[in-house]
Amino acid sequence: MKKVELSIPDMQSAHCQTRVNSAVRGIAGITIEKIESGKLFINYEDDNEKKEVIETIEKAGYKVADNITQDSSCATGCCGN
Repeated sequence: MKKVELSIPDMQSAHCQTRVNSAVRGIAGITIEKIESGKLFINYEDDNEKKEVIETIEKAGYKVADNITQDSSCATGCCGN
């Protein structure tokens, strides 16, 4: 399981967070761990799923800035990189 923190600077309000959440939650293989002002934390298995999330967010009208990826070999993600 891989984890990624996506930076979405323009996603500040609750309305914007709901819009992004609604767009992303329909993607198979993606688990939304947390969403907060300017950030989306997801779990995924395949890099194509991550790419699809970024494309979906951009289609919803938001720019995805540089992201921080944390790969983990354990199910809980506690093992870090």
